[in-house]
Amino acid sequence: MKITVLTGSPHKNGTSALLADKFIEGAKKSGHDVFRFNAAFEDIKPCIGCDRCGMNGPCIYKDSMNKLFPELLAADLVVFVTPIYYWGMTAQLKTVIDRFYSENSKMHVKKKAVLMATAYDANNWTMDALTVHYKTLLRYLGWEDVGMVLAVGCGVRSDIERTDFPNQAYQLGLKV
Repeated sequence: MKITVLTGSPHKNGTSALLADKFIEGAKKSGHDVFRFNAAFEDIKPCIGCDRCGMNGPCIYKDSMNKLFPELLAADLVVFVTPIYYWGMTAQLKTVIDRFYSENSKMHVKKKAVLMATAYDANNWTMDALTVHYKTLLRYLGWEDVGMVLAVGCGVRSDIERTDFPNQAYQLGLKV
């Protein structure tokens, strides 16, 4: 299976990076082909809604999305990985998702998806807004959710390292 992992954290060794690393480790052990795209470290312009793409590409911008789109469109599984910033995904990941618009007609194909997120807060509602957004995105695209790892109470790397969340990410990578 071809897997594209989209990360949104500006912290190379942060909590969500650990989840991505562990998922990728498990997926590769199972023989999957994995492409990782770290949105926070790429040159990505925000969609300006000019509609020159006609929702069928190409986008007017010539940036890192040109590297991502071939991998994203070929993927059987897309993994969204983000820390929670004010009860939603990071701006870096949201910018990538907004740019799906330029290839919208090609995005509505059968794919699977995973959501992995980390948050400092441990309230029972901490992940609600993010999971609703994720499920709405999948519903629109016609993609199938195949798993989530929602790591609450993990504000820093040492917090998450003392939990089972990295193992859950690894196990999810193994089974997809």
